[in-house]
Amino acid sequence: MMNQAHEVLKQVFGFGEFRPNQKEIVSALLEKKDVFAVMPTGGGKSLCYQLPAQLLDGLCVVVSPLISLMKDQVDAAKANGISGRSF
Repeated sequence: MMNQAHEVLKQVFGFGEFRPNQKEIVSALLEKKDVFAVMPTGGGKSLCYQLPAQLLDGLCVVVSPLISLMKDQVDAAKANGISGRSF
């Protein structure tokens, strides 16, 4: 199935190769394994779930803590006396 993944990577997403760790994550998802992946901003997380969703039947569920993480960071900044116009 990884041959199909490379085709989708190129045809749908316009990339010739995976970024670091993407291939292993996509491969595990295509094998229908549970995956917990933590990647840096700009590391290509979206592709890791969007690509398998193109190849597999069924529903793709993604749980992203980003909004709650941002709220926690703002709350912590306020608690530490940091203020700003964006809060």
